[in-house]
Amino acid sequence: MIALWMAALCFPAQAEYADVVLNRRAEKEGVRPVVFPHWFHRIRFRCKVCHSELGFQMRAGANDVMMADIIDGKFCGMCHNDRIAWGAANCDLCHSGKPGLPSGIYGGDSTAGPGRW
Repeated sequence: MIALWMAALCFPAQAEYADVVLNRRAEKEGVRPVVFPHWFHRIRFRCKVCHSELGFQMRAGANDVMMADIIDGKFCGMCHNDRIAWGAANCDLCHSGKPGLPSGIYGGDSTAGPGRW
């Protein structure tokens, strides 16, 4: 079972509805785009956890999150710290997007979502 899960992680992900793709700098820096599964997080936490307490702005493209911030325990790093969830050393778990995926919210812009990048 673990081998199957690990094999699935080796293949780049295509964004699904409501995923947020972050590729502003990723490919320029030699890594795959980040695919943030918004609904996976949303069903577990209220909006205010990330958008008030962790500092993520509601407008797509308004957040300038760097790996140094995450490693320092800011933004994603508040939970992705190897205690609550996997840490920053597990690069491919977040940097899982297919090369060339454009930044944006998949499905959100065409359904009156928060906007485009």
